[in-house]
Amino acid sequence: MAHLLSVLMPFYNERPTLEEIVRRVLASEPGVPIELIMVDDCSTDGSGQIAKTLAQSDERVKLVRHERNRGKGASVRSAIAAASGTIAVIQDADLEYDPGEYAGLIAPIIAGQADAASGSRFLGETHCATLRRTLLANKFLTKLSNIVNGLKLTDMETCFKAVRADVLKKLRLTSDRFGIEPEITARLAQAGARIVEVPISYRPRSHAQGKKISWRDGAAAGWHILRFRFKS
Repeated sequence: MAHLLSVLMPFYNERPTLEEIVRRVLASEPGVPIELIMVDDCSTDGSGQIAKTLAQSDERVKLVRHERNRGKGASVRSAIAAASGTIAVIQDADLEYDPGEYAGLIAPIIAGQADAASGSRFLGETHCATLRRTLLANKFLTKLSNIVNGLKLTDMETCFKAVRADVLKKLRLTSDRFGIEPEITARLAQAGARIVEVPISYRPRSHAQGKKISWRDGAAAGWHILRFRFKS
């Protein structure tokens, strides 16, 4: 089976890193052809114009724009709808996750061993020690997700996920904000998808550098985990 990797990139006001992350995505060598679906969530810092120029310069890039800011989850859903690949990977528009690791992330899917592969920041020797401040919160949320969804993951909150496109397009996703991470995991579990974890590297940025998720989103994640488990 010939594969095409759809890279789903939601972004909002990512002018400092957008051009570089797109360059890295297009230069990556996952072993299969790629397309890049960029979703501009009504950016106001010039990111949209940068994305438009990038889309015009490479036929592998598709650009979708929201006329109002709707949140990461809504942007991911728009990207899924526009994707035409056989495998999809979610790629944030900052530099925290490395496109050079696509090959390892999608390998279990291509081999037919999994329907979804979740990049774990806490497996192997590639984990990031600077996550110590949020380690306890991540462990708590991951354990809660494991209990209610019957899983054994180490990093539910990771943004770096690859999923068979036919499976992903059938999931009933409703989150508009950062609840999209626990929702994808919950919906995959409800669908009986085979989920594996792959060790990944991680280079966190600070809020001063543009990080948008806050402690409020972390607190809401617990509620989302329970809500998506019991809401069809």
